[in-house]
Amino acid sequence: MAIANILWVDDEMESLQSQKIFLESKGYHVHTLTNGYDAIEYIKSAEVDVVLMDESMPGITGLETLTRMKAIRHQLPIVLITKNETENLMDEAIGSQISDYLIKPVNPNQVLLSLKKIIDNKRLVAEKTTSSYQQQFTELFMALQGNPDYQEWMELYKKLVYWELEMEKSDSPEMREIFYNQKREANAAFARFVSRNYQDWVNPRSAESPIMSHQLMQFKVFPHLEENVPLFFVLIDNLRYDQWRAIQPIFAESFRIMEEDAFYSILPTATQYCRNAIFAGMMPADIEKQFPQQWKNDEEEGGKNLFEEEFLRAQLKRLKKENTRFSYHKILNHHDGQQLVGNMHNLMHNDLNVIVYNFVDMLSHARTEMEVLKELASDEASYRSLTRSWFEHSPLHQALKKVADKKIRIILATDHGSVRVRNPLKVIGDKQTTTNLRYKHGRNLNFEEKEVLAFKDPLKAGLPVPTINSSFIFAREDDFLCYPNNYNHYVNYYKNSFQHGGISLEEMIVPLIKMESRS
Repeated sequence: MAIANILWVDDEMESLQSQKIFLESKGYHVHTLTNGYDAIEYIKSAEVDVVLMDESMPGITGLETLTRMKAIRHQLPIVLITKNETENLMDEAIGSQISDYLIKPVNPNQVLLSLKKIIDNKRLVAEKTTSSYQQQFTELFMALQGNPDYQEWMELYKKLVYWELEMEKSDSPEMREIFYNQKREANAAFARFVSRNYQDWVNPRSAESPIMSHQLMQFKVFPHLEENVPLFFVLIDNLRYDQWRAIQPIFAESFRIMEEDAFYSILPTATQYCRNAIFAGMMPADIEKQFPQQWKNDEEEGGKNLFEEEFLRAQLKRLKKENTRFSYHKILNHHDGQQLVGNMHNLMHNDLNVIVYNFVDMLSHARTEMEVLKELASDEASYRSLTRSWFEHSPLHQALKKVADKKIRIILATDHGSVRVRNPLKVIGDKQTTTNLRYKHGRNLNFEEKEVLAFKDPLKAGLPVPTINSSFIFAREDDFLCYPNNYNHYVNYYKNSFQHGGISLEEMIVPLIKMESRS
């Protein structure tokens, strides 16, 4: 254990010498002072890891000293030691962000435990995380070898997300590398699984298929409609399951989380396909057939997601729910978000309120355009952190908090996720070929068959046929599709960016969360 510097402030320090000696025998360096004024001056220049401080001292109290110390070094851990057990004092101390609270008389082991919690916590957690993952590694490996079905894949992915978040606590680069290799292996196996089964899922030949985008509203949202209990369906665009886990604690402050489920996004895992499928309750080929004026293919001019409310109304009618009172709000910018905040109480009269929030998708696309965002979201951990920071301060969070004390239900979902791409693949196509990096469709596509999932007849994947002889191809794992011309420029520009449209655990297995108010 590295030596930690402890400052112990107590006006009766002479009676605590045995405790000082005990801590020094455990490897800590202990400097003692007898009043708050000297302690405040001391921390301005000395290296201190933790302060142990008596609350009741002449001249300036421990709480006053604590407040002044925090103004100088906000992150400095301070342990308050006092004879006073009154609730008011404890509340004030906790409000002043103390790290621990000990009641006199304290024995040496109490102090030692407190220091270990503060100083050694990160190291001990990292060691425990590494040890636990080593034990789970074989179990995860066997699960991958066991030909999982679609439900088992959802559970397996949740476990991988859990360990990815746990690995942030580990200081072992070797264990992180082992984990990421296992995750890459999982994505390769998942891509093979989807390639074998996708056509059967969208053209069902049996009951063994997951709930997918076009079935989401019918089977996972509408069944929760109940008279006098408003249902909020919140769709945060392009939200991965690990990003949900990052913002989950913020939701848990205001709402009771009833179920953390998942569903499968259709292909392409891109907004115009997935989100239109969610609200229409149909695969894209059927949407094009039923709504020829509203559906637009990639290469056509105009917005691709302009008719979601119309599609939703038609789905409600088709399912004999046309009497459902609903609202639809698409939030594209901060101004829209603030309008939503101001309107939340008016929405309590509806049976269903749909809120589509576009921030995460904008973040994903912006990351490839802005150097600052490349720095801020350079990997999965920082991508999660940025998502959490956004949501914590977002109008969406403000809006939901406004009705948290009302009797409501929330179903939170997304249209698709994204994956950090690393491996470029060459694809040749004509001028009509789409530009997306994770999927392409067009005529005369030239590609390596073994590197992608290809549908030469798009209808077999439930997709429109934009032109005669048009086919779709989908990138798998962390691949991305580039043209040969200007190849090196595009490879360097897009490598390590977050993209969507193809086949990966991150893009296809996405969160479906049920919550209700605590009232």
